[in-house]
Amino acid sequence: MEKESPAFSRIRRALQLGVDAIEHLGLLAIVVATSVAMLQEVMVMLQAHHVQLSDLLLLFLFLEVLAMVGQYYRTGQLPVRFPLYIAMVSLARYLILDVHDLEEWRILAVSVSILLLTVAVLVVRYGHIRFPYEKDKAERGKAYVRE
Repeated sequence: MEKESPAFSRIRRALQLGVDAIEHLGLLAIVVATSVAMLQEVMVMLQAHHVQLSDLLLLFLFLEVLAMVGQYYRTGQLPVRFPLYIAMVSLARYLILDVHDLEEWRILAVSVSILLLTVAVLVVRYGHIRFPYEKDKAERGKAYVRE
């Protein structure tokens, strides 16, 4: 196997630093935008002097997005399950908000979608427990399971 040239190595490091910087800026933008949206939603609830389940679910969605970013910074990995959770809560919120305007077949379709997402979470979770990555096999004695 050939060693790479010093020039190529420098270019690769520079590109990696650039990609890392863009990645961190994107995550910062997500955190700021999510925090602003969360604050705006809380202000709407305070002004209305009323909190509904759909408001709480929206706040939960915001928290899930922030948790996903936090998990990425803690572990360096973006778990597949977090977007699945966000999708399930989004669909549940959609049902709660529009249940009076939805036709029966659409309610059934959204409900089945939530069920399929739940099954997907279970399959992913089972796969990570039953077939851990090599790194996870080395840490099998620990309680933490890569997600």
